[in-house]
Amino acid sequence: MTLPPLLLVGCGKMGSAMLAGWLERGLARESVVVEPNPAAAAPFAGRLRCVPTLADLPQGFAPEAIVLAVKPQEAAHVLPALARFAAGGPLFLSIMAGRRVAGMRALLGDAARIVRAMPNTPAAVRQGFTVAFAGPGVAAAQKALADALLSAIGECAWVEEESLLDPVTAVSGGGPAYVFLLAELLEEAAVAEGVPAELARRMARATVAGSGALLAASSEDAATLRRHVTSPKGTTEQALAVLMAPEAWPALMRRAIAAATARARELAG
Repeated sequence: MTLPPLLLVGCGKMGSAMLAGWLERGLARESVVVEPNPAAAAPFAGRLRCVPTLADLPQGFAPEAIVLAVKPQEAAHVLPALARFAAGGPLFLSIMAGRRVAGMRALLGDAARIVRAMPNTPAAVRQGFTVAFAGPGVAAAQKALADALLSAIGECAWVEEESLLDPVTAVSGGGPAYVFLLAELLEEAAVAEGVPAELARRMARATVAGSGALLAASSEDAATLRRHVTSPKGTTEQALAVLMAPEAWPALMRRAIAAATARARELAG
């Protein structure tokens, strides 16, 4: 499948991860990247056109999709400059956290057809998980195009209510940070028990990565896989008795996700 001409606005960590995935899928060479930082655009030079500002776009350029991968605080400056494209009916695909469809349409115009998506950082290795919401006027073909773009960096799911993107941001968007924290804490705990630091790091990283791979490959749910590791009256059971105490992980995780969801709602206004 060849992807049609796109305009990518912003080529930071997530934008560049997405672009790499699209190039692997066969992105049209007519596509354009807008990125003011030459170092960020450098890896893609020669494969498609890279320009520093929207003012440098080729005359007559008419992308089928415009991907908004800039920081949310830049929306008020960037979106009005893209409003001229909205009347032509391209898909606007936004990965800006906290920017609701209604707010973006206020800057782009009511004709703008917007899909809002929340990918996560494993997109960099094509193992991301993205949840998306289609705003008013998005045609079936445009939703399919958005799905193809997002599936190029991992798995994609859709919701019918935009408000669900707030807890999605808390769980999926922030989830990699929680997993990395687990690896940190496992490493620190191993060192505290006398394991050499280098071995502790290798062991923690491999354990987290291997467990994730097993979970992805298994048809069993996480609770069942956990029970498979937990021998009655064994060492793992003793550890889980601490971690799964009512005031420990179960309560802390619920509080953490609730706090992140509340912050996502605050940022979205």
